[in-house]
Amino acid sequence: MVRLHVDVGTVDMENLKLPIALVMAMAVQLAGGVWWVSQQAATIASLEESVQQFASKMAVEDNVNLKRDVQDNTDYIDGAFAEIEELWDETDELWTELDSLVVTIGAITKLQQRVAVIENDLKYITRDHNGMLDMKGGVK
Repeated sequence: MVRLHVDVGTVDMENLKLPIALVMAMAVQLAGGVWWVSQQAATIASLEESVQQFASKMAVEDNVNLKRDVQDNTDYIDGAFAEIEELWDETDELWTELDSLVVTIGAITKLQQRVAVIENDLKYITRDHNGMLDMKGGVK
């Protein structure tokens, strides 16, 4: 078995030399990251404001729509009540007409009964007195 041993040693931070291009690239990336984060924060703030405006606008529209719907329903209900009242009045008129028809039919029935009695009496009178009366009401 072979063992490998590597001695890393210590790095002297005072004498550390970094290429200028690497430092510049890191600085540009850091600046770009700060700029991107600030742009995101501005976009989020703008969107929050837009959402608040839309929410306010929708609340106003909902309120206007609710008032319109309530007024439309009130008008519909008032119209329905007016129609019901009109039908109720017509029903009262029909009951009044029905009562008068019942009275009229009762009177007609009484007249028909009286006519039937008179016809029956006339039939018996004619049978009993056949030939005794002339057509002018005189006696033969």
